[in-house]
Amino acid sequence: MANTAGPLWRPSPTQVATAAMTTFRSQVAARHRAELPDSAALHRFSIERPGDFWSALWDFAGVIGDRGERAYVPASHMRDARFFPDARLNVVDTLLSATDDTPAILAAREDGETSALSMKELRSRVAAAASGLRDAGVTPGDVVAAWLPNIPQAFVTALAAASIGAVYTSTSPDFGVTGVLDRFGQVKPKVLVAADGYVYAGKSHDCLARLREIRSALPSLKKVVVVPYLADAPTLRGLPNSVLWQDFLRDEAQLAATPLPFDAPLFVLYSSGTTGAPKCIVHRAGGLLLTLLKEHQLHCDIRPGDRVFYYTTTGWMMWNWLFGALASKATLVVYDGSPVHPSSTSLFDLADELGITLFGTSAKYIDTLRKTRATPSSTNDLSALRTITSTGSPLSAENFDYVYEHVKSDVHLASISGGTDICGCFVMGDPTRPVYRGEIQGPSLGMAVEVYGDDAKPAPVGVTGELVCTAPFPSMPLGFWADDDGSRYEAAYFSDFPGVWRHGDWLARTEHGGFVITGRSDATLNPGGVRIGTAEIYRQVELFPEVAESVVIGQDFRDDVRVVLFVKMAEGQELTDELTARLKAAIRANCSPRHVPALIVAVPDVPRTRSGKLVELAVRDVVHGRPVRNTEALANPESLENFKGLPQLLH
Repeated sequence: MANTAGPLWRPSPTQVATAAMTTFRSQVAARHRAELPDSAALHRFSIERPGDFWSALWDFAGVIGDRGERAYVPASHMRDARFFPDARLNVVDTLLSATDDTPAILAAREDGETSALSMKELRSRVAAAASGLRDAGVTPGDVVAAWLPNIPQAFVTALAAASIGAVYTSTSPDFGVTGVLDRFGQVKPKVLVAADGYVYAGKSHDCLARLREIRSALPSLKKVVVVPYLADAPTLRGLPNSVLWQDFLRDEAQLAATPLPFDAPLFVLYSSGTTGAPKCIVHRAGGLLLTLLKEHQLHCDIRPGDRVFYYTTTGWMMWNWLFGALASKATLVVYDGSPVHPSSTSLFDLADELGITLFGTSAKYIDTLRKTRATPSSTNDLSALRTITSTGSPLSAENFDYVYEHVKSDVHLASISGGTDICGCFVMGDPTRPVYRGEIQGPSLGMAVEVYGDDAKPAPVGVTGELVCTAPFPSMPLGFWADDDGSRYEAAYFSDFPGVWRHGDWLARTEHGGFVITGRSDATLNPGGVRIGTAEIYRQVELFPEVAESVVIGQDFRDDVRVVLFVKMAEGQELTDELTARLKAAIRANCSPRHVPALIVAVPDVPRTRSGKLVELAVRDVVHGRPVRNTEALANPESLENFKGLPQLLH
């Protein structure tokens, strides 16, 4: 894991001196008479003195609300620890603290249509939407769902729900009916806000037929709000208790945000559905606000007036991450459409047009630019751009090189990694430290990240192990929806190393104090940087009588992950091109385009445990040439031979 080459980028002395990380570190050092010569020392302080650290961040970031007397209350189990248990606040007060005419949201879509909302206009629009939600009967704790593209109405709805104390949840319109119901059906929303369609790769996609199916399958709904996106006046036929967005909004003179506890639920995000229906992860409002303020202001150096862009959908946690940048008085740049339409550099054209300062994307997008030999450094200006963040899957060393050679040589390239589970990052960038090829710069402040071997002890530098977190942090989820005794929550994160959060990533620490992530250690898939699971795919495959059994994995392939579906055919059946096409079509229609396997391969048998469970990790290890653990638990370990040296997986 040694990286003997010099850094690809090093911040100038002026950049270090003016970074918020430096200012904050100096303030903490003075406030607590601590020796904090660098950000590594600040990280140690944040772990050893969590109450002092998070209190200092509350003040530094200007959180609006009553902090209360206690900042941190430890517990025997890290999930039971509490931050600011006496606080009263509504995160909307901090998110919408700016009330002037500077832009709050700049929206664009691939066909060139644009719109803008000022800070003052956004606050007014949120007040109107909150009044509409109250008229629909929404009260604190109710769920408001959105099936929307990445458009301003999604942010308005989320802010309006938060102002009331309602819980917001969303997914993107490219999900099929089954995928949407697997998520929203569990949380029983009272209001659903949905668009009549979306655009992607030069095509318009109507959503109204699917919306009618979704509406009929969600009896909890009291109101459906339709956002006209493809048509000025979409028909509401077949949608009882529905209204157009413009008729849903109510005139409201002022936004009145309800004060709530620090741990009030804010968002429900969804796990990838690896072992069944997606888990509904409930995130606490105060903890998420503090976490995003820390990540944005300290790790990404976002400042008031910055223009922050992330290529995301409403079904990925990076949408929620982008949402939080309002609290730093930044302008959100939101985009709906394909990232490579009409050209591979369309997003960089947008960066020039709107003066984007932070450009967030996936490792897959950067790899696509490299493979298409795009050279934004010669075709675009990018003078405003200070930071590029990359997540979704590990960013290869070659793609680090590509960014500095062909995108911009003087830019902070921050590979970041965390997850839906925490709606934030465990490891990420640091604007005061150099960037080395292939490396994430270091741990996120306040996160006690370790690399554990199988012996549950920290691994040496350069040795790959499990990413764990050994101490509490504010953005730990409250729990899973309807998991009353917490058993599913405990099993998901604390069963491998009792009392320690296991995240499911393989990583190694570097000699520079950074990290290299080598992939997922569980069965989650990450095609194109979008985290999905396998259970949703199985549900569709099981509807085909021609297939007896199947197993799906993510194969590391050409700096990305592709979905590979292995099928054991029923007696007398064979995998034809026609059947392959029908399988892919069903998965696309009922899950999403990202769930569609890149390859479908017939095999004689698939491995199962003695209790009948599929063993995806074992298949993935064989495909990648890694040793298989715990084969004694398999009922048919000989079936693993079916996955060795398959020529279809080579190209």
